[in-house]
Amino acid sequence: MAQLRQDLAYTFRRLSKTPGLVLAVVISIGLGLAANSTIFSMVSRFVLTPPPVGDPGSLLSLKTTDKNECCSNFPWPLYTDLRDQAKSFSGLAAYDELLPASIGGNGEPERLWGQAATANYFDVAQMRMALGRGFLPSEERQQVIVLGYRVWQRRFASDAAIIGKAIPLSGHPYTVVGVAPPGFHGLDSILDPQYWVPLGNIETLAPGSAGSIVSVWQGRDNHWLAVIGRLTAGTTQTQAANELTTLSQSFAKAYPATDKDLGFYTDRAGALPPREKSMTLLFLAALSIVVLLVLAIACANVVNLLLANAAARQREMAVRIALGATRKLLLRQMLLESVILALGGGLVGTGLSLWATSALAVFHIPAPVPIDTNLSIDWRVLLYTFVLSVGTGLFFGLIPALIASRPILTSALKGEDALARPGRRITLRNILVVAQIAMSIILLSATGLFLRSLEHASTIDPGFRSRNVLMVSVDPRVHGYTSEHTAQFLTQSRDRLAAIPGVISAAATDSVPLSGGNRSDGMAAEGNPKQEAPIVEMYMATPGYFETLGIPRIAGRDFANESPTGPKVAVINKALAEKLFPGLNPIGQHVRDGDTLYEVIGVVGNIKSRFIGEDTRPVLFRSLAQSIGSDPSFLGYTLIIHSEGDTANLLSAVRQQIHALDPAMAVYNAETIEGHISSALFLPRLAGTLFGVFGFIGLVLAAVGLYGVMSYAVSRRTREIGIRIALGAQLAAIQRLILRQGMILTLIALVLGLPASLAATKLFNSFLYGVRPHDALTFTLVPVFLATVALVASWIPARRASKVDPQTTLRYE
Repeated sequence: MAQLRQDLAYTFRRLSKTPGLVLAVVISIGLGLAANSTIFSMVSRFVLTPPPVGDPGSLLSLKTTDKNECCSNFPWPLYTDLRDQAKSFSGLAAYDELLPASIGGNGEPERLWGQAATANYFDVAQMRMALGRGFLPSEERQQVIVLGYRVWQRRFASDAAIIGKAIPLSGHPYTVVGVAPPGFHGLDSILDPQYWVPLGNIETLAPGSAGSIVSVWQGRDNHWLAVIGRLTAGTTQTQAANELTTLSQSFAKAYPATDKDLGFYTDRAGALPPREKSMTLLFLAALSIVVLLVLAIACANVVNLLLANAAARQREMAVRIALGATRKLLLRQMLLESVILALGGGLVGTGLSLWATSALAVFHIPAPVPIDTNLSIDWRVLLYTFVLSVGTGLFFGLIPALIASRPILTSALKGEDALARPGRRITLRNILVVAQIAMSIILLSATGLFLRSLEHASTIDPGFRSRNVLMVSVDPRVHGYTSEHTAQFLTQSRDRLAAIPGVISAAATDSVPLSGGNRSDGMAAEGNPKQEAPIVEMYMATPGYFETLGIPRIAGRDFANESPTGPKVAVINKALAEKLFPGLNPIGQHVRDGDTLYEVIGVVGNIKSRFIGEDTRPVLFRSLAQSIGSDPSFLGYTLIIHSEGDTANLLSAVRQQIHALDPAMAVYNAETIEGHISSALFLPRLAGTLFGVFGFIGLVLAAVGLYGVMSYAVSRRTREIGIRIALGAQLAAIQRLILRQGMILTLIALVLGLPASLAATKLFNSFLYGVRPHDALTFTLVPVFLATVALVASWIPARRASKVDPQTTLRYE
């Protein structure tokens, strides 16, 4: 320990004498570690972090499979069978993943998403409440509620006296029995429920939401419940899975109509579902490779800096060896210096990643339900950053330490640099700068592809108006409205909003394109049973919908307040008309969706339905008045307002008109069409931003590295340059000498880096919009751009070399 203290004291004293070196190393490594910490915070958040429950290792999420197709939720009867028969679990709880409600009381009415759970939900989760308690077994059908921590803070001003009080939830009084702990947003990885009620309240808060009440509770084919299970003491996940396999075979025999191919899938509670997990892991793996490249470029930069420092210290090391110091002692002290420098970079990187994770909050994933994707720097990220810092310090410090601690005594005592012997063309510094530039090519190629992808996605025509449209959502159903009254409310709201000064038109729909809230179904042309039934995107719409959103009408007419009981009509897009009725006039034709028959009354232009970069999808628009009774929207309804100018000052008037009809109606998800389309560009914007930042960092580090190597080369060749000038060499020739060396290194890096880039960019194919991984423009511009930067980085030392004084350099030693 005393030796360590002595080494630390010497190291800090030594580093204090070279503040420029310390600053350069700490900043370089800090940038690389910041990139890695930021990406690892995503890995920690979405892959590693369990929900904040008691003993998370023994809490499992259970799903059903069918013919090995994964994964689905549970029907109520299957849950109760498993709850009563499974011996591997001390408790099984079930919950409806998302339940909308309107909360009143303090302030303006607010629409919230929550969960309805069995009474043992918090007991199985072993949850410690911030206030109060969870549900009692006797409260399975009682009107009691547990509030989320953020809702309790924001809506009720952190009032501890809220426990035992009744609050209005969708018009019903619910007694608050508890407040969930901070950071708890359910047992799903990204869903963000804000309250919990006992499962029996489904009938009160969402009547008919999953079909008839009989179907909800008795149907074995209605998969609507998520299930968690707490393993009994000493039972492993494998043992539980084996028991579940045995039970699935028993259920298949007892219920062959529904459970013939039943299976079960288990994972830790809070884990991403398998399909989402594979996509997320692929994206995070690609980002991790990129940030490791950034760190590798930073390390190459630092190695070059430390090599120069090692050359300057060879005389010092030779003197210490001559005085009896062992090589082991020198190695230890120099590696300690490198690790301390890397830890300093880790502190800088942690600070930068704290800023970066908060900055990433501006990227909103477009989703029709609340999700929580906030990132934080937790203990896992700090531990990762510490380990990576130490490993990085050992990595970039080893070679300079080995070289500096083994000087050639006679040369070192005379001040000669063993690394810079005349005639050596292939030097470690040159190899490192070639590696830096080659890695930068890979990084910049990926950056170029994603920026091109973002540019292409931004110019895609969504097929509807992209300016001067405001959208707000309401959900009359959670306020106790029937389907008939909901249709009336939406019609009255539309008429009131259209009458606001400056408003051109207004309409209502169940879902706006690119929101992901619409449903789809297979449909076919009536009278053509052999025709393949395409999957068709479905929307509900009121009269004025196409005018308000600016979707061009090609043929036929708009909706016109059709009777709810009359023959059902629909407007289809051009893609569906061409698919179902090629060569025919689609007006008057009929489209069948199961037992429902629609008469086509109009054809409109194609729109982007789910994703901005998707291929054109067939779309069918139904009359909202005719469809709302048989197919009510679970997500609520959106009122769309097209105004003459900026919509920024329109929201207040819109709320006023809606509350004139119903003061208790919650108005939510207010958004301009510009913001909506921007959210739909989430993935290309996020990827473009991340790769743009990482590419810029890599480029700067590579340019600085090349500049440093060329500057060092100039300093080592000062005497040679002076002799050349004294013998009559032209200044341009001196500059060409230095430039040629820098550009040769760059050319070698291009030859090595371009093939690697072409291979690496194949990983990003599924994340690109309208751009191929081998995009010719990207792979033309990146080498030209990088060569230009390299030319500038080499020209500055070359210019300095041409200005040396021959008289001074001839005396240089």
